[in-house]
Amino acid sequence: MPYHSTPLDLAFHALSDPTRRAVVSRLAEGELPVSVLAEPFDMALPSFAQHLKVLEDCGLIVSEKRGRSRWCRLVRARFDEAADWMETERRRWAERLERLEVYLDKAEEDDGHG
Repeated sequence: MPYHSTPLDLAFHALSDPTRRAVVSRLAEGELPVSVLAEPFDMALPSFAQHLKVLEDCGLIVSEKRGRSRWCRLVRARFDEAADWMETERRRWAERLERLEVYLDKAEEDDGHG
């Protein structure tokens, strides 16, 4: 079966890395220049820039040049898509578990009366 990357696939892939999740957490507080965003990470700026590229390629962040600095900010729409998908799946599994609980309760009643 061929693998096709959807925007949602790419977003979850990007968020699978702890460095990129930390970047997202920092950007949740507001936009930042790349130089400030990179400070707490123990890596060369080109390596850090690769993490930003992954986040930007999947649409979780955008960056723009302002003067001599590049600034990054989150893109809420991509996070909303991921949250919507997770909520749909959460509801689906909650319904399945509820049906299982009803089934098990009925099976227990039948065993008790049989």
